[in-house]
Parts: sequence; C-alpha cells; structure tokens
Amino acid sequence: MKIHTIVRLLGTGLITVVMLLAVTGWMPVKSLKGLDAFLYDARLLATLPGTKSDKIIIIDIDEASLAEIGRWPWSRDKVADMVTKVFDDYGLAVLGFDVIFAESDSSSGLPVLESLAQGRLSEDRGFVAALEKVRPDLEYDRVFAEAIRGRPVVLGFAASNVPGTANALPFPVTFAMDPEVEKINMVVREGVTGNLPILQENAASAGFFDNALVDDDGLFRRLPLVYRHGDGVYETLTLAMLRLALGSPPLKFRFADENEDLLTGISVGDLFIPTDANAAALVPYRGYYGSFEYIRVADILKGRADRAKIQGRFGLVGSTAAGIMDLRATPVNNVFPGVEVHANILSGMLNDTFKTVPEYAPGFEFIMLLLLGALMALLLPRLGALWSVMAVAALVAVVVGLNVVAWVYQDLSLPLASQLVLIALVFVFQTLYAYFVEARSRRQLGKTFGQYVPPEIVDEMNAGGGEMSFALEGESRDMSVLFSDVRGFTTLSEGLEPQELTRLMNALLTPLTRVIHHQRGTIDKYMGDAIMAFWGAPLADADHANHAVAAGLAMTAQLPEINADFDKRGWPPVNIGVGVSTGVMNVGNMGSEFRMAYTVLGDAVNLGARLEGQTKEYGVLFIVSEYTMRHADAFVYRELDRIRVKGKTEPVTIYEPICRKGALSDQDGARLKRYHNALQLWRKRRWDEAEINFASLAAEEPERPIYQLYTERSAQMRAADPGPNWDGVVTKTSK
Repeated sequence: MKIHTIVRLLGTGLITVVMLLAVTGWMPVKSLKGLDAFLYDARLLATLPGTKSDKIIIIDIDEASLAEIGRWPWSRDKVADMVTKVFDDYGLAVLGFDVIFAESDSSSGLPVLESLAQGRLSEDRGFVAALEKVRPDLEYDRVFAEAIRGRPVVLGFAASNVPGTANALPFPVTFAMDPEVEKINMVVREGVTGNLPILQENAASAGFFDNALVDDDGLFRRLPLVYRHGDGVYETLTLAMLRLALGSPPLKFRFADENEDLLTGISVGDLFIPTDANAAALVPYRGYYGSFEYIRVADILKGRADRAKIQGRFGLVGSTAAGIMDLRATPVNNVFPGVEVHANILSGMLNDTFKTVPEYAPGFEFIMLLLLGALMALLLPRLGALWSVMAVAALVAVVVGLNVVAWVYQDLSLPLASQLVLIALVFVFQTLYAYFVEARSRRQLGKTFGQYVPPEIVDEMNAGGGEMSFALEGESRDMSVLFSDVRGFTTLSEGLEPQELTRLMNALLTPLTRVIHHQRGTIDKYMGDAIMAFWGAPLADADHANHAVAAGLAMTAQLPEINADFDKRGWPPVNIGVGVSTGVMNVGNMGSEFRMAYTVLGDAVNLGARLEGQTKEYGVLFIVSEYTMRHADAFVYRELDRIRVKGKTEPVTIYEPICRKGALSDQDGARLKRYHNALQLWRKRRWDEAEINFASLAAEEPERPIYQLYTERSAQMRAADPGPNWDGVVTKTSK
C-alpha cells in the first residue's frame, strides 16, 4: 500500500473517531448541537402542511375586542357570559384558558357597598336588603364559577422555578412516588401560580403552560406534557383538554422495550403521544402564524361569530393584543403567540402528527458515522478530483434523502449534522492532501499549458482539475478571435538594424500582450509583427466577445504611450490595425507528430484576419464583424460598411468600436447619429442628401476618412446609377 494511501486512511480514521467521541458525549461539541437544531428547523419548514385546523379554534382577546368591550382584565361576569354563549349558542366541545385567574375580581364595586352597609348605611334597612338581593349578581368570581360548573372547561396555571404554590391546583394525574414516575427524568417545577379556589373547584380540569426546555438558541421546539411539583405530577393544558374530551382516561407512561428506564411516550386511551426522556414532545407546527381559526371574543359576546366555525371544536382562549400577548420564539416565526403553540400541540394529539426522536437514534448515528468514514477512506483516494466531488455529492444526497424519508414517512427526527460534518471534514482533508501531493504534477501541467495560455489562466485550469483535458482534443466552440498587425512594418524594418528591430518589436508586443492577458485572452501566436489571440478556450468564457472588443480598444489606446516611449529611444512611431471576429471555431491541439500548437480554425477565424486588413481602407484602427457587435453589447459602434470579403459569398456588416456605453460625449453622440442617418440616406439611393451630410461631417472632423469615403461614393453613385440590383454591398477582391 502506498504511503499516501495510508496517510489518507489514517487521517480519515482520526476524523471519524473525533466525530464519534463528539456524538457519544465524550467530547461534546456545542456547535454540532446547534447545527442539528438548524437542520431540524429546515426539515420542519420544508414540510409544513400549511393548512388550517378544522378541529381547533383560538378565541382571541384581540385589540378590536378590547376596544369594543374595554381594557383587560375584564370583569369575570363578561368572561362568564363568553363561556355561556360559546357552549350554549355555538356548541363548542371543550374550552381551555391560556389565562390565569389568580386574583379576586372586585370590579363590581361589591367591597365598597359592603363597607357602606357595615358603616354609614348600616341602619338603612332598605339599603342592606337591596345589597343582599343583588349580592349574587355582584360576586363576579362566583358568577364565573357557576358558568364553568358542569361544562368541559380546562383552566390554565403557570409553573416557575420560584418555590411556593399560589392559589389552588387540580388533583395530580399521578404521584411522584409512583415507581414508573421515579424512572422518568421529568421536568421539576418548584413554584406554581394557580387559579382562585372557587374557580378551580368548579372547573372540570386544569393544565399548566410553561416555558420549559427552550433550546440554547432561544427557540421553542419542545413542550413537556407532564412535570413534577411537590409530590404530584401535573399535565399540560392541552393534554388536560384532550383527556377531558376522551372521558378522562388515566395517563400511561410507555418505555422502550430494550431499556425499561427510557421513556418513549404517553398513552391517553387509544392515543399514543411520543416524547423524549424528559416527557417532552416536539411541537408539530402546522404552519406559520395564523394556522388556526381566530374568533374574536367580541364577536362571540355580540352574537356575530360564525357557528359553523365553532361547533364541535376545541377552543383555546388566548390573546394577540399588545401588552397581554404571550410571545414565543419558534422555528416558524420569531414572534409567535403562545396560545398558538398550545394549539399546535393539541392539533398534533388529535391528528397524530408528532415527530419523534427514536430510542435507537444514538446507535443509528454511531453506525452511520462508522459506515461513512470507512466508505470515504476507501473510495476517495482512488478517485480523481471531479469524481470525488460527484461521490461526495452522492453521499450527501443519500444521507439527506434517507433522513428526509424517515422524517416524512415515518415521522422520525434522526440526527443529521454529525454525518454531514464528517463528510465535509473528510472531503476537505482528502482534497487538501491530494492538492499538496499533486502540486509537483500540477506545476508540470502548468508548464505544458503555459505554451498556449497566460499564467493566470493556467492557475484556473489547475484549480479546475481534469476538466480541461477534452479541450486539447479538439471541439467546436462559440469564440472570438483577434488579429493585430503593425502598419507599414516593411518600411519601418528597413530603417533599423536587426538587433534594434528586435528590441522595438519586443517593446511593442509586450504591452499589447499584457492588454490581451488582462482581458483573459489566449495568445495563439506571434507572426512577425502580427498578433493572433482568442477568447473562449481553453477556459469557457460566456463574455468572450466583450473581452475581445475591450482588448482591441485597450490596444489602440496604448499606442500614444508606446510611441512616447519609442520617441525617447529614437525609434519611429508605429500604428496598428485590429480586427475581431466572433463565431463557431474549432479549437484544440493541432499539428503533426513533430510539433503541436493549441490554436483555432474556421471561417470566423479567417474573417477576423480579413477585417484587420480592412482597417487601412476605412482609415480606422479597429474593425469588428456584425456577429461580434451583437455579442459585445457593452460598447458603442460606428457602422462602416457591408462588404463581401474575398472567398465568401455572404456579405457581412462591419463596425468600428468607439468606446464603452456611457463614455461617449453628447457632441460625439450627436455626430454619430448624424453619420448613421447619412448612411441610411446613402443606402436608400438619396445620393444628394447623403453627400451633403457626409461633406458636413467631413468639414467638422477632417481627420476621419470614413466621411470623405462616403462623400466620394455618393458622388460616384449619383454620376453612375448602380442599377436596380444594387444591394449596398462592397465586394473586396484582396485579403
């Protein structure tokens, strides 16, 4: 076995062992737990039903109800009236209060009247008699107690960690000394705030609402269904509502078959609610805020509510009004009404939609980490870069896919973060090791490709791995090619010594090449005083036409600086012509068994060379084809002519690139528009108007030969009509 393979195996094994220690608790990693929570939320949000419950309503103490009825807290006679109406008029099945009635209601004024009856008006027998007569109607707590008596009403009470018990509690569902209860790692609450005794005594049941088990990130994902207080075990508000609707069957705690001390859930009659070891259930959120029907309390009291939305349903009284709204941070909303959390729990009980972390989850996670570590250790060293990426992507897809299938079809929440982290760490290790080990061969590859492309492109090719190999074998691509030639090179060379001419050419070609490289171009070859370059290979370049035109403009813009340097050296000034063509070309390593060259071939390449040759005739430095102009839309162009180059029958429109869009002055823009208008007149055979316009432009810019060219053409056409078959195309007889 090669040393590199051994190192890869040992490295992957070490990473796997570290991950196993992390998930078994020997070396806990807090961020791993946070990532698992994030992935839990992602699965939850991706699979939210997004439908409204048809079994549960929320009776809302909202802003509109407060405005109509009065500020909170309302007198208990109004609450009693709401209870009476919601059962007698609307047919509600069960009512639960996410509200505590911990203090006596004195809003009727009864204490004041009693004080008067015992004081200044004690001798007024009529007053005392009247008070005794109306007393039952003014004892609002008793009125409320009578309203809930005999009705399926569940009061709510709050638990806290402040020791002590305030007011009355319901009878416990079981007791802490129960042998089964002693096995449960149940949430313990030292303090409880209950309801007034008169209310608790008349309520059918009561249940707690609690902020226990908020995760480290502050989000509310789980809710304990039972908890201990003193010697008793008490149930949550929604569990109490469910039991009341089912006839108050006893709770039964269920434990794992393999581990009789591990709680797996709670049975209520024929219903089973999965929980964790703390007797807490994952909240089965139906959707975002508003997944339940909200009925305003004011609409119930005034008889405006829709009976069809209330009859036979479970109702939870809560508030969305500012100041009294119980807010929770949840995976589905950062600000979520607490009453709707309870509604989601109750919905999960009624519809059996709870997700659960199975008792075998730790073992499953352990085995998955072992399998993934072994598979990647054996597989990745045998694969190249591209196949390694594909293999890792496949592993991620399989791991995530299995997890999602378990989530959707089995309602199981299996750990996922550790497996994804293991895959990522092993892949990074294997990739980095392969990169450093193969650095020498990559440098050799760089030397080979360096014959064809600039160094920065070689770096990208190295980073891309083996994906470049196909380009060498030859293929057709949409590309752009540039030709540049020195004007009057023969005359220039005759006046210089060979050594001086060599230095001049080096001083000219170096800055021009630098411009091409800066625009990501590939130098094909130097042909004496000429340069051939292309864009779009070996690396694909979707913006090749814009890069080629930018390079051509930059080359012509470089000439003044080059000539200034030449003047200092005593050399004659130079000028160049540039042609760019865009189209489908064949690119690859071409040549013979004696010598190969990475180059391009095709009609579009030949056209580029022809366009460079036309720059002298039109008196411009730079010409591009109509295909280049269409693709390089970042620039402003001057249309020059429609020509038929030598060897081709199809005409092509040629253009002179002027500058980038937005860089043209208003004066030059107006002049360019006049020129194009004149050109249209010329093509419409309106020779006189065309000649006048071209002549006017030539007078303004005598240094631009194209105006004079069309002035003369207009005169020629007027003198000798070209005939009805004239199409405005000029046929070129030379290259």
